[in-house]
Amino acid sequence: MAISIKHRRHTQARQASRLRRQLRGRKKLQGTAERPRLVVTRSSKHMVAQLVNDLEGRTLVSASTMEADLRALDGDKTAKARRVGELVADRAKSAGISTVVFDRAGNKYAGRVAAVAEGAREGGLEF
Repeated sequence: MAISIKHRRHTQARQASRLRRQLRGRKKLQGTAERPRLVVTRSSKHMVAQLVNDLEGRTLVSASTMEADLRALDGDKTAKARRVGELVADRAKSAGISTVVFDRAGNKYAGRVAAVAEGAREGGLEF
């Protein structure tokens, strides 16, 4: 059985471009204990937001659309992404974190990535 790679022809270039943009941003951004990095990971179905302390290499707080209460939420993917932002902000507040550095991980600041940022701002985080 032969595997056809023809249907993935343009995906590799897009992935490589996004990884280059991601590395370019990571050279400038660094999360600390006082001001961790808010990393937004976007897939075709889900959104994940994490607060990362780069000095220790630890994830402090995370929220995702794969959690049970968000899976049951009605609405489109953008509404769920906004809720992820609000959730990560609430969890950060309970952990004593109020300011973060936003890391869009090479994705455009539009749509669901922007919705996570807006939800986090509404939840009380400062960028």
